[in-house]
Amino acid sequence: MQSGESAAFRSVFISAADGLRLHARDYGERFWQTTPVICLPGLARTSADFHELAVRLSTDPQVPRRVVACDMRGRGRSEYDPKPANYDVAIEAADILSVMAAVGVVKAAFIGASRGGLQIMALAAMRPTVIAGTVLVDIGPVIEGKGLARIKGYVGKLPTVPNLSEATAMLKRLAGAQFPAWSDAQWNRMAERSFRQSSSGLLPDYDPELASTLGAIDLEAPLPTLWLFFEALAPAPLLAIRGGNSDILSAATLAEMARRHPDCETLTIEGEGHVPDVGAPLLSGRIAAFLQRLDSGGASLHAKNQATRR
Repeated sequence: MQSGESAAFRSVFISAADGLRLHARDYGERFWQTTPVICLPGLARTSADFHELAVRLSTDPQVPRRVVACDMRGRGRSEYDPKPANYDVAIEAADILSVMAAVGVVKAAFIGASRGGLQIMALAAMRPTVIAGTVLVDIGPVIEGKGLARIKGYVGKLPTVPNLSEATAMLKRLAGAQFPAWSDAQWNRMAERSFRQSSSGLLPDYDPELASTLGAIDLEAPLPTLWLFFEALAPAPLLAIRGGNSDILSAATLAEMARRHPDCETLTIEGEGHVPDVGAPLLSGRIAAFLQRLDSGGASLHAKNQATRR
């Protein structure tokens, strides 16, 4: 954790349905009337990825809103599951409902990065009424095999490193081609949020058994698509974000998402890959504007135009 971050949120610990201890960061206040936000990180990522965005949203002088950022089971400060088979999107979606019940959130806007977006799609199929709106960050119903192979190649396989400098260098080797414009400060921050201290050095901040969720995927066979789950998101507005260098979400899939969803805004962040930094000023500003539209119950310009034509 970066120094001083903890002053901006409360750590909340929740029991999942099977008794596993889950952790979430809770920014802001329960009594605010603005639409609350649930943030869901990628496969091997944690709630810390959303810190800058959560601070911006929870301290907005005009429309402050509550933000709950989750550490999914096996990541960050949540317990590791003794049964790796439970690192499953459907079980994780049920965990999200447990978190919502514990923190008193009935309906929220959801921001899901990578696997977090898959969890939102599963949640939409299970309990669509809890979703006021969705932000999908570099994920969609079609996952590109090239990117999945890259992720499969390092999750659960990274070595222990002696210090933050070595950790930063390793991340640059793995992802530097996707983020050519990132500053040293951004890479350092990413390293700080990717590793935890152990007696032997710095380890990735997740259960290495998460790799088992990718082990059964046959990259030689066509990957299944998730359009039926994506279509469950149709009742609420959607903002779909793609990194211009992404090898997980293609430009063609992003365009098809916009075509199929009745109220979908799209945004491509050039110079970034999988996944774009949601805390960066441009992207956090666009997300904030989308959330404000949910508060007012207003439809997008596209949706209004469609209604006018009818």
